[in-house]
Amino acid sequence: MSTKNKIFFSCDEANHTCDKSQYKEASLLEMIKLNLHLLSCKACRSYSANNNRLTQMINKSKTTSEKDKSFNLDDDFKSSFEKALKNQK
Repeated sequence: MSTKNKIFFSCDEANHTCDKSQYKEASLLEMIKLNLHLLSCKACRSYSANNNRLTQMINKSKTTSEKDKSFNLDDDFKSSFEKALKNQK
């Protein structure tokens, strides 16, 4: 394997490493290689920036528990839905 292949990523590998770094799973070597790739690849820089924005938005969201994240119908909507369903029969 040549030195170039050991140092540089393809865009697919860079995007995968970007995803791993988002979850703190990327190694130091992978992060270095990713940053080298990002210096020369505008598309991957954009992908990385979008990933970072998404992570920040998720972290800032007000949902604090899995129950809050689930789809909950309020009572008025639920009763209206059930009434409409009965009328369909």
